[in-house]
Amino acid sequence: MLRLENVSKSFGKAGVFDACLRLEPGEIVAVLGASGSGKTTLLNLVAGLLTPDAGRIFLGPDDVTQQPPEKRGLAYVFQDHALWPHLSALDHLLLVMKNPHRAHALELLSRVGLAGLDTRKPHQLSGGQKQRVALARALAARPRLLLLDEPYSALDPVLREELRLEVASLLRAEGVSALHVTHDPDEALAVADRVAVMEAGRIVQLDTPTRVYAQPQTLSAARAFGRLNLLPVQVQDGLVHLNGQTWPVEGLQNGAGLLAFRYEDLQPGPQGLPAKVLAVYGGRGERLCRVDLGAGEAVVKLHAEPGEQVWLTPLGRLRVFEVPG
Repeated sequence: MLRLENVSKSFGKAGVFDACLRLEPGEIVAVLGASGSGKTTLLNLVAGLLTPDAGRIFLGPDDVTQQPPEKRGLAYVFQDHALWPHLSALDHLLLVMKNPHRAHALELLSRVGLAGLDTRKPHQLSGGQKQRVALARALAARPRLLLLDEPYSALDPVLREELRLEVASLLRAEGVSALHVTHDPDEALAVADRVAVMEAGRIVQLDTPTRVYAQPQTLSAARAFGRLNLLPVQVQDGLVHLNGQTWPVEGLQNGAGLLAFRYEDLQPGPQGLPAKVLAVYGGRGERLCRVDLGAGEAVVKLHAEPGEQVWLTPLGRLRVFEVPG
């Protein structure tokens, strides 16, 4: 469906560099990264709003590198809706349909939760409803590929979670391929078939959300999903020493590095790494504890009380990354 071959676009030290990406028919790929990592630039290159300095972009068998946006058959959903104030919800859909069909447009509005609101104009709709119109309009155009640029970032957390799941379900039901830019790791985990993590204009890892979360290949990929503890350690022959205990690690095998592990990667047991509970946090049905591991403090998923001594064992091999810079 979409193929990027060594695509680059430079704005001095910023931009996109040597990006390679393949998106299959019906697949949703989330592009995840911090602000300034190149996510929107990548999307604009695919859309044709920017022309690459090097590399090629294919849609299906067609090389569209030099094609203008209107020739590519794409739909773009922005975070600010981009609706026309004088048009009703229904009119937005009819305007982009190659063969305007009122019944089909009404069905699309219904499928995104806007049944009975077809005559309303943007000023008569809530923020969530406006974004639903924008999404329905994009689908009404029957695009070869749907581009989404942080479409839920302006919504409140409850609506954001509800809408992103609804849209992902609709896209899969319609068989629509999508490239979805986000800085929200929960969103990437919830909607994507695969995740492309970007840092400094480069895709540093492309894999399923589960594998990127559990097996990050770079420190930036690990940080992209949050819930990460980092402890400075010395590694010798693939082993680290923590609070009197020795543990095998993956990644860096010798030298100074950062031991990286998720909140849930250490589990309580009758033996293991001794730790003292310093504080307890709650939220979203889980209990988190800040603990002292001797080499530093960390947050772990644990049922314990402040002041309690516990023993923690890694679920698998922990990973050590080189210290950046």
